[in-house]
Amino acid sequence: MDWFPITLKVKDQPCLIVGGGEVAARKAHLLLESQAQITVIAPTLCRTLKVALEQNQITHHARPFSPEDVNNIVLVVAATDDEHINQQVANIATRLYIPVNVVDCPELCTFIVPSIVRRDPVLIAVSTGGASPVLARLLRARLETMIPTAYGKLAGLLGAFREQVKTRFSDAALRRRFWEQALSGPIAELVFSGREEQARQALQAELANKEVAPATTGEVYLVGAGPGDPDLVTFRALRLMQQADIVLYDRLVSSEILDLVRRDAERIYVGKHRANHAMPQGDINQTLVDLAKEGKRVLRLKGGDPFIFGRGGEEIALLAENNVTFQVVPGVTAASGCATYAGIPLTHRDYAQSVTFVAGQLKDGSINLNWSALAQPQQTVVIYMGLKGVDIICKALQAHGAPATRPAALIEQGTTSKQRVLEGTLANLPDIVSQSEVHAPTLIIVGDVVKLHNQLAWFRVAP
Repeated sequence: MDWFPITLKVKDQPCLIVGGGEVAARKAHLLLESQAQITVIAPTLCRTLKVALEQNQITHHARPFSPEDVNNIVLVVAATDDEHINQQVANIATRLYIPVNVVDCPELCTFIVPSIVRRDPVLIAVSTGGASPVLARLLRARLETMIPTAYGKLAGLLGAFREQVKTRFSDAALRRRFWEQALSGPIAELVFSGREEQARQALQAELANKEVAPATTGEVYLVGAGPGDPDLVTFRALRLMQQADIVLYDRLVSSEILDLVRRDAERIYVGKHRANHAMPQGDINQTLVDLAKEGKRVLRLKGGDPFIFGRGGEEIALLAENNVTFQVVPGVTAASGCATYAGIPLTHRDYAQSVTFVAGQLKDGSINLNWSALAQPQQTVVIYMGLKGVDIICKALQAHGAPATRPAALIEQGTTSKQRVLEGTLANLPDIVSQSEVHAPTLIIVGDVVKLHNQLAWFRVAP
């Protein structure tokens, strides 16, 4: 290991930056976040540093670097575009044992600045020892997606109780065990779900207990998995998916998304396909209650968004009646995801001033919707579950005043590698669909915005 990782306290300490360009400004920004007192030596300043000077965040000396500038300085950054000046700054600082960083020149540095993931007071640093700053940034980006911002709040809560825990448990092993349970149990989850006061009360109650014992309270996570592309799963959803003990998942949840669930979690398929239900809705609702009361962390994973044609409201209603703790995580609904991947804006200044979502599934051979309202111009109508009823939908809209030439499209398996967009009009879309061997899930979009598909489509599926 060529570099020793440390964190250096520079709050209220004098730090020197030699250079006035954008690179120097980026270094100044990091030091300002650490509340350092910054002096910049440079003949001129870039716009960013000028703003910092106007806001009294830095001190500026408009002149070349002088060896005396490092006097009484605790940290130096050389960020000029002149290699000779950078070398001079590094030599002087090194001779005086002052930590120095020379931008893009690790061989002259006595310290380097890592890529940082901030979850104050938690700080995670990623460094490649100067070998590849780009790789360090990529790794940091990965960590950003994996570590919830609420970890900072959790750290703050634990820090507030540190002395109390030390007093309560004189034995270091017991203290460690207490903190491990707090971090892996419901107290941490209360913080993650925004219930910080409840977390504080729970931690206080745990401290009052004579024994350190694991909690057995279960919880249900109602999570929207989005329309198909795993990259559209939210950070919060991913975190809950990876800590669940058991998952109940729908037919619209792809195998790629299911792979994101914790490997050893039990999986229960509860998908529905027209009249063929793997598990009736009432049984699903009750199963969620029963599993949570057994102390399990239950993931209810749904395609799209659980509150948009997902029956999520029914499921959490029974949970609430039974005093089962639950969280709901919204997902990218099919209307938004599929339309975006198809290059069809749902609203547009020139074509649509409103958008309406409706369910188009058949019931006794018909679809009961407010067709007169849906046939009006200057709007977009998005029909979920409309594949089997596409002919009825298109004819009903025409019968209630929509022109036969109104653009319409059916998106098949949107946002995935199998996405296909069938574009037509109310007059011919049913024939196009019937000749194309279409497979669910699908989404129908009706409105003039469909005309923009060929111009704006950006997501191209390899043939």
